[in-house]
Amino acid sequence: MKKWPVVFLQLFLITASINAQSFFLVKPYLQFGYQGKPTELSLLWHTTDTISKWSVEIKMDNKWIASNNINFNVVKVKDVSPFVVYHAGLKNLALGKDFNYRVLNNNNVIFESIAHAPKSNNQDYKFVVIGDIGALTKDQKKLASIMHNLNPDYIAVPGDIVYNSGLINDYTEKFWPIYNADKADSLGAPLMRKIPFLASVGNHDAEDRDMDKTPSALSYYYFWEQPLNGLTLKEGSSMVPTLKGSEENKNAFYTAAGKAYPSMSNFSYNYANAHWTVIDADNYVDWTDTVLLNWVKNDLLNSAEIKWHFVLFHHPGFNSSREHYEQQQMRLLSPVFEAGKVDVVFNGHVHNYQRSFPLKFTPDRKGTQMVGGRDNKTPRGRVVNGSWILDKKYDGVNNTQANGIIYLVTGAGGQDLYNPEQENDPDSWQKFTYKFFSTDHSLTYIESIGETLHFKQIASSGKVVDEFKLSKK
Repeated sequence: MKKWPVVFLQLFLITASINAQSFFLVKPYLQFGYQGKPTELSLLWHTTDTISKWSVEIKMDNKWIASNNINFNVVKVKDVSPFVVYHAGLKNLALGKDFNYRVLNNNNVIFESIAHAPKSNNQDYKFVVIGDIGALTKDQKKLASIMHNLNPDYIAVPGDIVYNSGLINDYTEKFWPIYNADKADSLGAPLMRKIPFLASVGNHDAEDRDMDKTPSALSYYYFWEQPLNGLTLKEGSSMVPTLKGSEENKNAFYTAAGKAYPSMSNFSYNYANAHWTVIDADNYVDWTDTVLLNWVKNDLLNSAEIKWHFVLFHHPGFNSSREHYEQQQMRLLSPVFEAGKVDVVFNGHVHNYQRSFPLKFTPDRKGTQMVGGRDNKTPRGRVVNGSWILDKKYDGVNNTQANGIIYLVTGAGGQDLYNPEQENDPDSWQKFTYKFFSTDHSLTYIESIGETLHFKQIASSGKVVDEFKLSKK
């Protein structure tokens, strides 16, 4: 058999790469899946191709095994060229093992990658939490490079995934190129094809609901595949505002979103020895509703045997920043979190980093609802007064067992920073705040090692600006 001259081989490889590129609008990326099973992940990709035969294979025991679970949603909304989001189930993964997968078009391999399977209950793991990210800034890209070097098992995003309105083009310009790039450099990193992201919605993801004004909004429901095990939700309820616009534009959204809307707004997921409760904390949600409170209560109760309990949502209840200080509606859930033995609450919305003392909070009644907007009826948050108990014996170094919940604001993932003037002005902080860092963008990096969680807050400069441990008996 004749060998190809090097120049011809190089031309062949370049041509193959160009052809593969032409198949995708967005190259394959991993998600935790609608079922949220620990031995499964989902693989998604976007294309305009609805004619070819698509298939996905996983390499197991040195054999390529085909996925028999492939489906798609057609996104055909106003102002955007139609495209297709494919979903493929990756099943029977070996926990804690890396695996290879590949995507084929008409039986030709056009994409291949290695990925991390979820860890088991007794394995160590590491993850990143970073909010308010898709802003197309230099620091967003710096942090993507840092995340790639940290090599986490997954990344959690407490809302405001993209700016400014959760549009399809917001993802196209400010998200996919940074977190699903082909190589790691100053522009982005190949994160999502190797590890799954977990996300809650923020106001910039979910508040725009007029399908006539922004027909490609709410694209969170097109692009993410996360567990559908939360509340049964209906438009016009205390949880979901009514969609506005023409019937044609609304129906185009419903068709594209499929079963993800609105169920994917609230869900839970178990990763290794941690239970995540992920909820919509936007101002339009009425968290005085006992149905909503009972769902959170039961979700935590049903996961009581799991070691760590994390909660992920956008609007922080405990915030010392002058920005968004009045949006305290999530304080109403503190007694529920405490009864459910929550360890850490992760928030965004406020574009800096804040860590509270471990605390317990008792709200005074239901607080005062704030409204605004042109009609003076739009919910703008709720002021919730009350009393707190702070565990000041906990130092995260010598005493690592907390008597209360640690509330972390980690919303400095890319968008403009809030209140840098407060960083060195502790008199401006609330009494529950232990650490306040607002002069650089940053991410939260956590390693679960044995019985202990190791936290580091890493700035875009690479500097560790906060570090502590959390353990349990």
